[in-house]
Amino acid sequence: MKIGVLGAGQLGRMLALAGYPLDLQFVFLDPATDACAASLGETIQQPYLDEAALARFCASCDVATYEFENVPAHTAEVVGAKLPLYPPAVALTVGQDRLNEKKLFDALNIPVPRYMPVAARGALDMAIRNVGLPAVMKTRRLGYDGKGQAVLRKPEDLDDAWSRLGGAEAPHTPCLVEAFVPFERELSCLAVRGRDGEMRFYPVVANQHRDGILRVSIPQQDDPLQAQAEDYARRVAEHLNYVGVMAFEFFVSEGQLYANEIAPRVHNSGHWSIEGSECSQFENHLRAVAGLPLGSTAARGHSAMVNFIGRAPDNAALCAIAGVHVHHYGKAPKPQRKVGHATVTANSEAELQRRLTELVALVESVAS
Repeated sequence: MKIGVLGAGQLGRMLALAGYPLDLQFVFLDPATDACAASLGETIQQPYLDEAALARFCASCDVATYEFENVPAHTAEVVGAKLPLYPPAVALTVGQDRLNEKKLFDALNIPVPRYMPVAARGALDMAIRNVGLPAVMKTRRLGYDGKGQAVLRKPEDLDDAWSRLGGAEAPHTPCLVEAFVPFERELSCLAVRGRDGEMRFYPVVANQHRDGILRVSIPQQDDPLQAQAEDYARRVAEHLNYVGVMAFEFFVSEGQLYANEIAPRVHNSGHWSIEGSECSQFENHLRAVAGLPLGSTAARGHSAMVNFIGRAPDNAALCAIAGVHVHHYGKAPKPQRKVGHATVTANSEAELQRRLTELVALVESVAS
């Protein structure tokens, strides 16, 4: 079977690496000249809206998916009209727009921070009167890794935030403002749903961010919020008739989950699953897309994932740490760019903490 993937970044790369043992082949569509998955399958290097490229892509594969949520919705609709596309295009439409996400969470009775859409400078003042300070202003689209957002702590912050995010001149960039959640933890729940509606869930993951970029993810064994996270993820997946892996990110405040956002794809916080679970998120996504039975999401021992930001440590230093598994993405070093990650595994929680502390120190010593 040939799997078509819209996008050929590191997630596409890891999908292909997981798929070849299943005898799956891959076709990528990506406009980038340096797409890091290009060496792992036929790659059509053309814009996502190029009609000839889309026709060639659809003719080249049996089923399609996407590796990130900023693929144009029209591209997904064109592909979905010609061959099976999983997850469906509607999941992309929701995942691309923070306001659409919030409205969906409201409709499904999933708690969210107070929020208001903002399309003009005057509307920002009104939103702050309703939401209060501190608050977070975010662009509705294209925000990731800390981009497209600003924390508002005092009234004097509003003009600068609007100038940077909304735009000083019309047409303005649509934004929203949401109440700042004084969270104790950030959790993500990774769920996979098959074509037949079966769902499985990975252990919830505790995430550590800095400068808006994920640094460390640690799957939690027997977390008290596991069942609640699964319930919310199930509501969204069933509503969207979802197929594949979906990540749901939450804030934890006073022991309760508040929805932050969904990612309709495999996710950075699930990279630990390559070595740390019975069946990785990448293999399970492909199993779902291809109509195969889902694999076990159970953890194997204890594990954690650390991102390489900017540049990666020397391989010899990484491999000298017991239990470390290295993943480079084939991307050129660049400040604030994810260029790879390492998973560290152990047989006990104490052993994991020792190895993780050593790994984080090494990674941080070269990060940029």
